[in-house]
Amino acid sequence: MDLTTAQAANAVERHDCPQCEAPAGSPCRTRGGKTAAKYHTARFILVPALREELDVAVPDDRGPGRAWVPGPRIEAAEPTPAAAAIRIGYARCSTAQQELQSQLDALDRANCKRVFSEKISTRVKVRPQLEKALKLAYDLREAAPDQPVILTVHELKHLARNAAELMALSGQLQAAGVQLELLTGPLTGIYDPNGMGAMFFAVLAASAQIDRNYIREKTLEGQQAAAAKGNHGGRPKVIDDDMLTFAVALEAKGTPVPEIAKKLTIKTGKNAGRNPSVASLYRALAEAD
Repeated sequence: MDLTTAQAANAVERHDCPQCEAPAGSPCRTRGGKTAAKYHTARFILVPALREELDVAVPDDRGPGRAWVPGPRIEAAEPTPAAAAIRIGYARCSTAQQELQSQLDALDRANCKRVFSEKISTRVKVRPQLEKALKLAYDLREAAPDQPVILTVHELKHLARNAAELMALSGQLQAAGVQLELLTGPLTGIYDPNGMGAMFFAVLAASAQIDRNYIREKTLEGQQAAAAKGNHGGRPKVIDDDMLTFAVALEAKGTPVPEIAKKLTIKTGKNAGRNPSVASLYRALAEAD
């Protein structure tokens, strides 16, 4: 930031705050009625020179933390024309052993001044840094609707864990008017959800549905093929056919079921080498009957 703290504050306070509704000439306020320590993002991004800042502090002479008191009302600044697109970068790798720096370098070369990154398992549904990147993008679009905002990622696979998540995320980006940029891969480029890129977002949604249908069909085909071979899935039987034949013969001779269970030995599974339970044997004999 080339501006001093005082200069930045004066520039910010020339605008009404879209979030806390503080009028021009006053600092931002908290929900508790205190003077905020930082200006709200939706307000300071209205100043082109501050759009790349993560936060802008409220000067001490405004009394941060004290009861909010409106300053002298000034004429609000005219809306500024849209500047160059703001790129928000996001980088992710799944484990601590994977390398993240190459993604960060690529985002830096793409002129992403604000980058969010995290090393997080693909099993984790909530990704805090992605949520922060998306919130910033949405805040920028809400505060300055004419300002192009681009969410930039190194590759599409780093953005979502599966097709369903990708479809949901693309819908959010499209609704907010946030563009998506892919730096590598077969889909490299910038996609505007409200322009020609709308087709790309529609393809993402269709691809997600096709992916789900494909997985379902392959699963059903695999189950049918296994069933044709006599494998119906599930856990292996505790009492196989040979054991059952032997048990039926002993039962026919009048041997009590508990005694039969002691003469049988489980051949597979975690209970291999043990005798089956009496309850399991009763169920197997009932099915045989």
